[in-house]
Parts: sequence; structure tokens; C-alpha cells
Amino acid sequence: MVPPHWPAASAQTPSRRRGAVLERAILEAALEQLGTVGWNGLTMEGVAAGARTGKAAVYRRWSSKEDLVADALRSGLPDFHTVPDLGSVREDLLEICRRARDAMYSRPGSALRSVIHECDIKQAERFHAVIIKGVVEPTLKMLREVVNRGMERGEVRRDAANGYIFDAIPAMMMYRSKICASEWTDRELEEMIDQLMVPLLRSGGP
Repeated sequence: MVPPHWPAASAQTPSRRRGAVLERAILEAALEQLGTVGWNGLTMEGVAAGARTGKAAVYRRWSSKEDLVADALRSGLPDFHTVPDLGSVREDLLEICRRARDAMYSRPGSALRSVIHECDIKQAERFHAVIIKGVVEPTLKMLREVVNRGMERGEVRRDAANGYIFDAIPAMMMYRSKICASEWTDRELEEMIDQLMVPLLRSGGP
């Protein structure tokens, strides 16, 4: 006779995860580890425990901690490829800034900053590439499209599309965040756009 508690115990046994479902759980566990113990405290064993899987399942997919963390960061960063089109350069720039701020203070963004601060120079090079490919290059592409669209509407002067203009927003946001510990409220973003970017871009010159 089957003991009456057996079916209940069987119902509570988690189903085995495979493929993309398991990989997502591992990547999420890696981000969680980065947020709690940082780069130096993260281990493949800890990630496996967080994902409720075996260490071998992690190593089958990622041969090193660097490989795992790079993929975790890439998978967690928000989409920066949809260019805002809200009817004016000012509103479009504000939306780009909000997206960049939200990415900086998201769990993947915080994890990325902690990794770069804790890694040695050689290790950090790989994660700088994640920032450049996942955040910087898409942001610059959006800025170029917004500025070019502003030129077509007559909001932006024709000689405004240069590298200094495109670098201004990322440079300001990184500087204020890192040196001044600014969290970039909506009001601060509006002030930067109104007092810096709009005068630089406006038709007729600064």
C-alpha cells in the first residue's frame, strides 16, 4: 500500500529545468550574487545554489566566472535600440536621459559598476566592452538620430552634429554620478537639457 503522504511529496518536487529556462535562472542568480556579494564574492557554486541547480550545469555553459558575468550583464541590460520620437528634440533627449539613468541604477547597471570597480585592469577590459556595446554605442546612435531629426525640423543648427555634442550627455551623466554622487532626478535631467543641450543645439547657434 502506498503511504498517503507520497503523492503530496511528489507534487512538491520541482520539475527539472532545461535549456533557455535554466540558463535564464543561472543568469538571474549571477546578477543577484553580484548585487549582494560583489565580483570578489561571486562563485560558480554560489550561482548554482541561487539558481537551484548543480555546479556542473553552470560549468557546461560557462567555463569561467568572467564568461558567466559578461553574459549575465548583457542579458540584463535594457533595450537601447528604440529611438524616441516625442515631437521635439528636448523631449526626445529627456527620454534618452531617463533611459540611461534607469539603466545605470537598474540591477544590471549596479552590478556592472561593482564589477568594474572590483576587477583588475585586465578583467575590467572585457566588461568595458559590455558597456560600450550595450549602452554607449546604442545611446550615441539614438542621440545622432534625434539631432539629425531636429535639423530636418529646423530645431537644431546644421553644424551641431559633432562628437563633442554627442559626448556631452554621457559625459555629464557619468561625471555627476561618479564624482558628485548624483542620482539624476527628473528635475536634474530637465535642467541639464534646458541649460546645456538646448542652447548648444538651438538653431542660430549657442
